[in-house]
Amino acid sequence: MIDTLRAGAQASLHSAARRGSIDVVGPTDARAILTGDLHDNPVGLDIVAAEAGLTGQHDGPPPSTHLVLHEVIHSGRLIHGLDLSYRSLVKAAALKSAYPEHVHFLLANHELSQISGAGIVKEGVSVVEAFNDGVAYVFGSAAAAVTEAINSLVRSLPLGVRFRGAAQPGAGPDLLCAHSLPGDDRIDRFDTSIIDRPTTEDDYSPRQGSAYLMVWGRDHSPGLLTRLGDLWGVGCFVLGHEKADEGSFVRAPNVVILNSDHSNGVYANVALREGNSPDRVKTSCVRFAGSAQR
Repeated sequence: MIDTLRAGAQASLHSAARRGSIDVVGPTDARAILTGDLHDNPVGLDIVAAEAGLTGQHDGPPPSTHLVLHEVIHSGRLIHGLDLSYRSLVKAAALKSAYPEHVHFLLANHELSQISGAGIVKEGVSVVEAFNDGVAYVFGSAAAAVTEAINSLVRSLPLGVRFRGAAQPGAGPDLLCAHSLPGDDRIDRFDTSIIDRPTTEDDYSPRQGSAYLMVWGRDHSPGLLTRLGDLWGVGCFVLGHEKADEGSFVRAPNVVILNSDHSNGVYANVALREGNSPDRVKTSCVRFAGSAQR
């Protein structure tokens, strides 16, 4: 398992798509399966991997579909107080290692909080502590080595994936998937050049670093979204991080929010060619049909 985590980290860092702190793909006529927060939804993870044709069968033609994953850890279903969602992290790492140019496993605030020890409380439970307790229970004396491999994987993850030429005419030409974007209240501290350069240790600093700020923002104003879209050449952002009771919603002028971790959870199945407005991405959404449980 440690080898799988390490292989996922190496595949993430050395993918041919990696440019600075993001992956860059295309232009391409391929398709992409886009998820929101998964939060230890193993059935959902299997569904989207199969939908993308990434099932571990290597005797056929190479896959042409891309798969975007983020926020795979921290389950709402504890077992005797233990969070065992490290298993979803390992599964995502295995997918990245097997399909390094087609799986885009992105940094999210829960993974970042897990390696920094920052507190996140859900329903009265410290999810970071519950995750650590799960690793300690399962791996015993090997827990420190497992944790080190987990930390290396998380630090390798890109902040987003840019699909060139996949957005709507008349706007920025590209579609960018990320966990979130910096919030209006912190944008003055955010280095907008981060997507064009590798991350540094300072970028992960809580409440200050640009990687931290990018995975924690919510409730973005139209002005901020327009500014970032114009600056980065992005016509459509596909994000998670915010609650979408029906699985998805559009935030004007250029964002669609996806959730993949509850009974109304969805994934988007999009063609990576010109024309993907937020409304079009939303229309492409497929419900998990009750396979995901919050």
